[in-house]
Amino acid sequence: MAREQLLGEEEVQTRVAALARAVAGRIDDDTVCVCLLTGALWFAGDVMRELARLGRNPRFDCLWLASYGDAEVSSGRVRVHAPLQRPVEGARVLLLDDVLDSGLSLITARDMMQAAGASEVLTAVFARKPWPTERGVVADFVAWEAPARYIIGYGMDAAGRYRGLPDIWAEDGG
Repeated sequence: MAREQLLGEEEVQTRVAALARAVAGRIDDDTVCVCLLTGALWFAGDVMRELARLGRNPRFDCLWLASYGDAEVSSGRVRVHAPLQRPVEGARVLLLDDVLDSGLSLITARDMMQAAGASEVLTAVFARKPWPTERGVVADFVAWEAPARYIIGYGMDAAGRYRGLPDIWAEDGG
């Protein structure tokens, strides 16, 4: 298995801080930031801390969706493992996701927020990978334009491993 570091820990944090500055201008403290579990947990935590440093203290919730399982490609179906804990009716929602790949999870989450009565749904992703066809969702905020490679670290995994790496790696071959 060949690995190549794509972003170091400092660069990851610099990109998250820049994204948080952009987000801070579009949200208020009544916004509900929704972390898409499990991969976005690291990104969401860092974004929330950066927002607090900028004087923004939005509400926080999590939505546990899965379309990959332990596979390297999406199953094409999104399963909801755990719903939101608080209502979003009438609120602006900021969805936080680790990587925009096929877009299935983000589309599902966006549709769920709209069905729950959110007044606006914004999306922020750490990494956006190139995709050969229209995704059906466009991220409002993107920290990093990732290559079309299998990436691990900073919440992104290989069968549940490597999520805790503070940096981003491409993992090629098998």
